[in-house]
Amino acid sequence: MPVRGQAAGEVQIKPLRLERVTLSIQGDTPLITHRWSEKAKGMMLDKQMGKARVKKEAKDPEADYESSIYRLDDGTPGFPANAFKSAVVGACRLFEGLPMTKAKIAMRFEGELNEKGDQLVRIDGAPRMREDMVRLETGVADIRYRAEFPSWSAKLTVTYNAGIISLEQLVNLVDAAGFGGIGEWRPSAPKSSSGSFGTFHVVGAK
Repeated sequence: MPVRGQAAGEVQIKPLRLERVTLSIQGDTPLITHRWSEKAKGMMLDKQMGKARVKKEAKDPEADYESSIYRLDDGTPGFPANAFKSAVVGACRLFEGLPMTKAKIAMRFEGELNEKGDQLVRIDGAPRMREDMVRLETGVADIRYRAEFPSWSAKLTVTYNAGIISLEQLVNLVDAAGFGGIGEWRPSAPKSSSGSFGTFHVVGAK
């Protein structure tokens, strides 16, 4: 029977039940960041445009380290808000009932926009330089200098559709995402079989 005032076969579209929460997270293992430097992006663009290759510059560890850090306009370190969302959406694989396609439109992780166009979540912690030996896809060994936050925390502001996911479910998903981690050498990285960095857990919600 159709509802009074509703024509037979008419589809009802109810308003979204949007809620907003701030989740406090605490890092369990160090966070390694690796932002693409302007120099690296310029070299990639030149290659795609067929420009002549210039002589490779001498490695500058301090510059490589500094360029690996995402920063807000006031200089505070940050990390992409979409990286947190990606980790949470990926954590849906561990549960039944909420497919990733649905989770992607059920939540929005809010960040602060910097002058470079990055939407960043502030990271509370002091970075230090990290030196790692890596092997490129060509098989050539290289040394990478990146930022590492030994101790870190953050606050994630999330707007979510309470008609699809409850606050308790959201917290559980963020916790599960923390088990997989964010950043370089995280356990959930596609090509990592031994990553253990960038893990975290939820310590509070308000």
